[in-house]
Amino acid sequence: MTSDWQKLNERIADCQACDRLVKHCHLVAKNKRRAYADQDYWGRPVPNMGPSRASLLIVGLAPGAHGANRTGRMFTGDRSGDWLFKALHRAGFANQAESSSQSDGLRLKSCVITAVCHCAPPDNKPTTEETLRCAPFLDQTIQELRPRVFLALGGLAWKAVVKYARQHDWLSGPQPKFSHGSFAQLVIPRRRKRCWLLGSYHPSQQNTFTGRLTEPMLNEIFQQANQFISDT
Repeated sequence: MTSDWQKLNERIADCQACDRLVKHCHLVAKNKRRAYADQDYWGRPVPNMGPSRASLLIVGLAPGAHGANRTGRMFTGDRSGDWLFKALHRAGFANQAESSSQSDGLRLKSCVITAVCHCAPPDNKPTTEETLRCAPFLDQTIQELRPRVFLALGGLAWKAVVKYARQHDWLSGPQPKFSHGSFAQLVIPRRRKRCWLLGSYHPSQQNTFTGRLTEPMLNEIFQQANQFISDT
């Protein structure tokens, strides 16, 4: 892991820019869910997960209150993560399908997971101001990694990547619309290289319990991500 990458993750974990989110993370860590009463909660911003060099950057919304906010690792310890890591393992981006804690042996391969907001927000809804304060972390993550494929889990993550691409002249023409399986080509002017933005429904219980997102649908997304990586 490079020192710049490590320092970025340390800055994320130490951030206290949003009073509401800091207080909420601490409150959840104090008032634990009964099933985790004997565990120490992380209770602060959750850093990026993955190596300092990666072809795939997955962008989620925010840590789960009793998932990543408890374990200190993105998508770890909740049902959304169960779905995501199974798909990552099947696609070759993770060495195992289970993700329960920072000590479970899970390692990502050429893949990093980040979020639009690094703190667990009340009702899983960060405010516009909070996401704006967190945006520099996403910018720095992208600049450090230069991934070949961005996978946006949900509409807000899609908008965040599109905004970055517009600001850096990676994207021209009409605004690409989010949907499951939607994609847009991005071109990095100075390097004259292309990369891709790919969209997927978020593996939240709201989507997986209702059948809006199925395992085959998520598998197809990662197959497409692998294809984009091979083609660029």
